[in-house]
Amino acid sequence: MAIKTAFKGVLLDIQRHFNVSDSGVGLLQTVFICSFMVAAPIFGYLGDRFNRKIILSCGIFFWSAVTLSSSFITKEYYWLFVLSRGLVGIGESSYSSISPTIIGDLFTNNSRTMMLSVFYLAIPLGSGLGYILGSSAKEAAGDWHWALRVSPVLGMTAGTLILFFVPEPKRGHADQLGGRIKHRTSWLCDMKALAKNRSYVFSSLASAAVSFATGAFGMWIPLYLFRAQVVQKTAEACTKDICSSKDSLIFGAITCVTGLLGVVIGAATTRLCRQKTERADPLVCAVSMLGSAIFVCLIFVVAKKSIIGAYVCIFIGETLLFLNWAITADILMYVVIPTRRATAVAFQGFTSHLLGDAGSPYLIGLISDALQKSYTRSVLWQFLSLGYALMLCPFVIVLGGMFFLATALFFLDDRDKAEKQLAAMTRPPSSVKVS
Repeated sequence: MAIKTAFKGVLLDIQRHFNVSDSGVGLLQTVFICSFMVAAPIFGYLGDRFNRKIILSCGIFFWSAVTLSSSFITKEYYWLFVLSRGLVGIGESSYSSISPTIIGDLFTNNSRTMMLSVFYLAIPLGSGLGYILGSSAKEAAGDWHWALRVSPVLGMTAGTLILFFVPEPKRGHADQLGGRIKHRTSWLCDMKALAKNRSYVFSSLASAAVSFATGAFGMWIPLYLFRAQVVQKTAEACTKDICSSKDSLIFGAITCVTGLLGVVIGAATTRLCRQKTERADPLVCAVSMLGSAIFVCLIFVVAKKSIIGAYVCIFIGETLLFLNWAITADILMYVVIPTRRATAVAFQGFTSHLLGDAGSPYLIGLISDALQKSYTRSVLWQFLSLGYALMLCPFVIVLGGMFFLATALFFLDDRDKAEKQLAAMTRPPSSVKVS
């Protein structure tokens, strides 16, 4: 994650170097996510049939090489830089699609749960470190291009270690249900069942709302806070070769901490609330989302006067937003039978990106550009227009909270239905039909 997000630590430099608008910068993340979505099912198919660690290593080598090459693209070829982000998304999809399946075949029961939790904890931690890595490399070298030259070294090192030291386990050898399942369903049947699973559908839509907000924040918040400081006259507009990276460093550190805190607090809170209600999982997610929306709104209220106050709101808002990541995965495990879980996870991820961070960075940039054109261009209006565009995020977060409340309505029924289906599948062959 740190490798693919290192460019965000120098986003202001990229915008100034290529002389592009806010929507042009937002396009970088949109192209990345779109290529990621298209390639993920292909790597999923390959990962079920061929050597996974070779595919995984090749994907990492590929995206590292493309990232390195993109650092030499001149300012006349921004379209080529955008294309390079799309290619990085293809390499990233190999890693995200295949890595969980290797972990799943290396560990069982509680060990598997713990290792997958560690894997998913790397998402916020790696994203935050990416900001720090990119900003630090730029400061050390005095050139933002080095943010895209240092990170590929780490990627190639990781790819080499995986290739030579990670074992290639046999598929399903750790699945203790594999020998007892008597009834299996087709992919089409699985998709129909998932579409009818109301808890799964609503929790997937809520997950998309989370992705929408985190994708927009990751791209725009450091730039927004920099513009706030320019308005407050505590920083100068970037007119030099090297722009300030202080906000990217701070935002990266906050993302690391809030990601870890969110997952830990979410797990502990849910465990405690389960003693009071069986609907604890979706209810905790709903409350955290609605609470996050309040603090996200406050960011744009206080940023003009107090950067420290804005950082406090970001810290609390992100912690509440990240709180539901692990819980959402638990909800899926409760309401989807084991033989459909891989398909359910893949489709939920696809939906989250499609409706979430695939378009949110570009959409926010587009709204910001439109607002800037509607009024006199000034430093203050640049700051305000981006803030008004980002105000879309708390409304989407509230919508996500509503989806989690809808999940709570159907959670117990869908969980009981999944348990009955699993019981039917582990019985000897009979006329029972699994839908």
